[in-house]
Amino acid sequence: MGIPFFGSSRRSPEPEAHGGYFSLDARARGPVWDEWDARLDRIERGVAVEEKRRLKWFQRSYWRDRSWGWWIVRGIAAIFMLFFVLLAWLAFTAPLSKSLQPIVPPEITLTAADGTPIARKGAVVDAPVEMDKLPPHVRQAFLAIEDRRFDEHWGIDPRGLARAAWTGYGGGSTITQQLAKFTFLTPEQTITRKAREMLIAFWLEAWLTKDQILERYLSNAYFGDNVYGLRAASMHYFYRRPERLTLTQAAMLAGLVQAPSRLNPVRHYARAEKRMRLVLGSMAAVGYIPEDAIYRRAPALDVRDERDLPTGTYFADWALPEARALAQGGYARQTIATTLDSRLQEIARQVTRNAQLQGAQVALVAMRQNGEVVAMIGGTDYGETPFNRATQAKRQPGSTFKTFVYLAALRDGWSPDDQISNREITQGSYRPRNAGGRYSDSLTLQDAFAQSSNVAAVRLMQQIGSEKVIATARELGVTAPLPEGDPSLALGTSTMTLLELTAAYAGIAANDLPVKAHAVARPEPGFWRKLWGGPKHLSGRTHEDMESMLRRAINAGTGRAATLPIANFGKTGTTQDSRDALFVGYAGDLVVGVWVGRDDNTPLGKVSGGTVPARIWRDFMLQALRIQRAPPPPAAREPEIVEEPDLEDGEVILGPDGATITLPGGEVRIDENGVGIEGPDYEAVRQRIEEARQRAEERYERARERIEEEAEAGPN
Repeated sequence: MGIPFFGSSRRSPEPEAHGGYFSLDARARGPVWDEWDARLDRIERGVAVEEKRRLKWFQRSYWRDRSWGWWIVRGIAAIFMLFFVLLAWLAFTAPLSKSLQPIVPPEITLTAADGTPIARKGAVVDAPVEMDKLPPHVRQAFLAIEDRRFDEHWGIDPRGLARAAWTGYGGGSTITQQLAKFTFLTPEQTITRKAREMLIAFWLEAWLTKDQILERYLSNAYFGDNVYGLRAASMHYFYRRPERLTLTQAAMLAGLVQAPSRLNPVRHYARAEKRMRLVLGSMAAVGYIPEDAIYRRAPALDVRDERDLPTGTYFADWALPEARALAQGGYARQTIATTLDSRLQEIARQVTRNAQLQGAQVALVAMRQNGEVVAMIGGTDYGETPFNRATQAKRQPGSTFKTFVYLAALRDGWSPDDQISNREITQGSYRPRNAGGRYSDSLTLQDAFAQSSNVAAVRLMQQIGSEKVIATARELGVTAPLPEGDPSLALGTSTMTLLELTAAYAGIAANDLPVKAHAVARPEPGFWRKLWGGPKHLSGRTHEDMESMLRRAINAGTGRAATLPIANFGKTGTTQDSRDALFVGYAGDLVVGVWVGRDDNTPLGKVSGGTVPARIWRDFMLQALRIQRAPPPPAAREPEIVEEPDLEDGEVILGPDGATITLPGGEVRIDENGVGIEGPDYEAVRQRIEEARQRAEERYERARERIEEEAEAGPN
């Protein structure tokens, strides 16, 4: 059997032989054409299905002739699949545990090394609340004013959205959406953010109970005055635990959430009371309280927070990120001890305040040789501007950068006694000048460094290569951009912060490269850490030579105004047109950097690194190290860079050894330490002595400033 034909034309079957009565009956009925048509249709459909199976999804024929029902079913399936994929993504990227954490860092009290509190930073937060322990009217107050249908919706309230769209009042966000927003999202106002907010709200509703959602919301909402969470707000405004809040107190707190700053009861009590009446009215409208409760007396405030510490200082702002990284998570307030020395900080404040700045700004950083910052001044007035010029301002270091040039030369085999040309540079596009136009055939490296010869520094870097200078600076911890091949690099034209520069000098002082400045004490590295990952060291000879040059620069060079009666090391720096003046050096266990300049980068006039910054450095060190003030040694004066000032008749000037004046009654000896008298009649000449001393000191200061300004005029 089988199908006898498949062609497009259908032939009539051949006549059959007579078969009797039944044959005649079948012939009379005719052939069963409908049955054959049905069979052929089934065959054609099977062939078509088989053909489609052989097609690929990316072929146009695969999608042709698909019905609308086919598309609708698969579209709905795709939407559900995408929805569940997004929920799974939320489970990994926005875990529920995040809603249990405070949305802002909790308050941290920073203390000095001796335990003295210096600043409080961060928001006031407290432990989360538990709904079953709160009075019913607390829950009712927040639901009445923020989300009346909270117990009915699934995170999104279509009625609220429609009402907000129709009236244009309110955002239509539920409490769950608000929790999703300030816990997981940013406050940006975009459609994408709103869609994510709705999705997270649905997800929260699927995994948390209504009480859990409300607990998280109340524990993180902002209530103004830098206070977050119901418990902290209750204690701040009423000095009462949230479990004991009265009806009016709860209503006032519930009203703050909409506009915490504008409705702050401490500053705007009338506004807060008006909003409280609105909350009570909403509670009455819902049926939570009787109508007469609306007119209850407004609660009295009981603010007991002690704001006896500043919320910010130059040092506190810089130290906070490091302290926050070491703090434990959670809602609890914490106290972190810093490396700040209260005594040294006060000394830094006094010496910078007493400096003759003439309207300029000043910055000072003092640290131990291991990088522990013990004092910091970021400007003349934090209240005027919190911009920290010690850690944020990137200025040219001037000749203080020459230390890296000469250190690189010493590491390359040069000696402090080696000669370098000090002739004027007359060829090439870059032609630096020496201060005061002082040149010579040659200088030793030590003398060139002490006199801060610009041409010698540029020639020295050209001979050893700028890449070696940059490598040395990098090993000392300098991360600022340093252009290779630029001859001006030797004169400190690349910008960096004072903190970074001072830390590099600390590396030289400690002979540990690099030293990283830090605000929180760190444990000493163990043996194996020192062995495998510890700091690098300069060779003994190199370190000794570098310190010899730094000592000569401060005692017999441009830094004479910073001279101390103990071993001291340092370098001055003055940038082009005296826009920046610096002195960086160390003595004892302290490394100190001082910068003077203007925020608008205008010239300082006659101020140079060897004048005001050097004197600030000296005054700080004398008090910090408890050194008795003494006159500078006679060797500090260099005939070739020191001129004798012109004196008027009857005037006297103090030299490095003081001066002797003969007056009626005896000889008067005057120096920086005071007045000594040789003679019998002290009282008779006391007044004359004081007058002579004041005039002599004034003349001496003027003469010294003039000499030092001439020595460091221009880039040094």
